[in-house]
Amino acid sequence: MTSRSAHGSAVLALLLASVSLLPACNRSDDQTAGQKADEMLARAERKTGEIGAGVREAGREAGRAVASAADAMGNKPRDEAITSAVNAKLVRDQQLAALGINVDTTNARVVLRGSVPDTAARLRAGDLARQVDGVAEVSNELNVQPRP
Repeated sequence: MTSRSAHGSAVLALLLASVSLLPACNRSDDQTAGQKADEMLARAERKTGEIGAGVREAGREAGRAVASAADAMGNKPRDEAITSAVNAKLVRDQQLAALGINVDTTNARVVLRGSVPDTAARLRAGDLARQVDGVAEVSNELNVQPRP
């Protein structure tokens, strides 16, 4: 609900309450119609303030979500370029080319997955990934599985 429509709803509620108080003008209750109207107006103003605060917070949350999505979209081309560069290095390496190492990149953090025949190949793949420009971190999850 927008702030304008919330304010309009509060004004409408106040008008309806005022109309319902008109018959009380001729009574001598403990509270006059004016006092009752003042109380209702105060309640309507509090509600309007609460609604406005809720609208402001929803706006802030939406802004954070948009900023996060924009960051993610901005990183995607860079991450794809890093993944391609790491894959190219692995394919050009004679020891690693045929191993089919899986490379995933998110926010410049590279994750290597798959199987390699020995620890030397595992370390070499991690070193090659670290050499690519833009790589912030390498998580080497390669499993060493010696070939029979």
